[in-house]
Amino acid sequence: MVSRSGHSAQTLAVLSALCSTPSDWRHGYDIAKETGLRSGTLYPILIRLADRGLMESCWEAEQPTGRPRRHMYRLSAEGVVAAQAALATSPGPAPAPAERRRGLAVDGA
Repeated sequence: MVSRSGHSAQTLAVLSALCSTPSDWRHGYDIAKETGLRSGTLYPILIRLADRGLMESCWEAEQPTGRPRRHMYRLSAEGVVAAQAALATSPGPAPAPAERRRGLAVDGA
């Protein structure tokens, strides 16, 4: 489903998560946990947002012990403005994907 802003509910969920702390670098797994999106949905959204200049991305600066470096993401200045505009014109918070799959009512219906 596409909102009036032209973004899917999944993209709006990602934008909302990133808007909560727009200057902080976040890794994909952290965003996935917050949004409930699976990697096959999340990473294409992150790539599209980066291709449109709405997101910055980089690798972690240092190699952590015991795991590979993570790819980090945050909204660009233009992305913050675009995300706020998209979220302001969206009809309201969409249920998390896990809630939709289980058929849970979110709005009390």
